[in-house]
Amino acid sequence: MASHPTRDAADMPPRSSFAAFLDIKTVVCTPEEVICQMVVTPEMGNRNGVLHGGALMTLADTAAGTSAFINSPADVSNTTVEAKTNFTRPIKVGDTVTARCVPLHVGRTTVVLQVIMTRGDGKTVGMTSQTHLFLGWKE
Repeated sequence: MASHPTRDAADMPPRSSFAAFLDIKTVVCTPEEVICQMVVTPEMGNRNGVLHGGALMTLADTAAGTSAFINSPADVSNTTVEAKTNFTRPIKVGDTVTARCVPLHVGRTTVVLQVIMTRGDGKTVGMTSQTHLFLGWKE
């Protein structure tokens, strides 16, 4: 898929403090697929007693960012330049949310990703599309 050598899971930096705070776990990390999971705690709830949309978007962004990183050339990083999420169903406290991210396009300068999120019963709770830009760090 990628036109450059890809990284592997051993190259992945540690998860962010925010992902650690939400206890997001990466369970699969390959250039073809990234799967992340998160258990919904009461602290993640909104005023209606279900998962806050921002927490769901953080799960999607973690999966997409991981996929973008593992698909980027070794000498560059990436940043999100576009993200869109559709919410389709609520997720109750205590349920586990799984985000499966696949790259739709891996180019020289951008990667386009799709994340499908499901709850424990397998029903889709949201879909996210993201575009990431590959960029070199300037010192």
